[in-house]
Amino acid sequence: MPEFVAGLDLGQAHDYTALAIAEVRRPVTGPPHLDVRHLERLRGVRYPEVVRLVKERLVALTTPYPRPTVRLALDRTGVGRAVGDAFVEAGLPCDLVQVTIHGGDAVSKDDAGWRVPKRDLVGAVQIMLQTGRLKVAQVLPEAATSVREATAFRVTINERGHDSYAAWREGDHDDLVLAVAMMCWLATDAPREGITQSNYLDGGGGFRSDHDDDEDDDDWPGPSWRM
Repeated sequence: MPEFVAGLDLGQAHDYTALAIAEVRRPVTGPPHLDVRHLERLRGVRYPEVVRLVKERLVALTTPYPRPTVRLALDRTGVGRAVGDAFVEAGLPCDLVQVTIHGGDAVSKDDAGWRVPKRDLVGAVQIMLQTGRLKVAQVLPEAATSVREATAFRVTINERGHDSYAAWREGDHDDLVLAVAMMCWLATDAPREGITQSNYLDGGGGFRSDHDDDEDDDDWPGPSWRM
């Protein structure tokens, strides 16, 4: 079954918002590989429009594939729960994992998703780059810069053992690197709990989260990716 993962780093009013989408290839043995299909940065765009654009991009990229599995990691660290709820209510064509990034050293569940250490995200993207399992098409905008800055992406640990956020968006493209990093984490390390399952439906059927695996597949209408 085709599989996609996406990372969305939501910026505050004057910051960039970044979206990264990749197709997942899972070999018979060994960890997954990611082929990045889309990179995009937005600035000065209101959150309702960001929701609409994300939905549009996901639908467009997955249209050619039958019954794809799509998961999106949404960083709501600096924007709050209300914005995250807007994505839940929008009926995106994907399962949604809401992430709050912090400076500690442990992943924990909260009421809407997961609290994830920045060091986990850094490690996820760097190990995939260093092992050649993250491929970014050079024709994509920002591709070369994103790979370069992801390779240099690092965490500064203070004397108390916590990550430093003094340079949280130090690099010009840290927003895009974080989007890619969340995407890598989602494909490799993310827990399977705390996910808002998609109930995406349109006039052609779509897919729904309440599908019972014990039912006959012939009774399930299957996905329709038309807008």
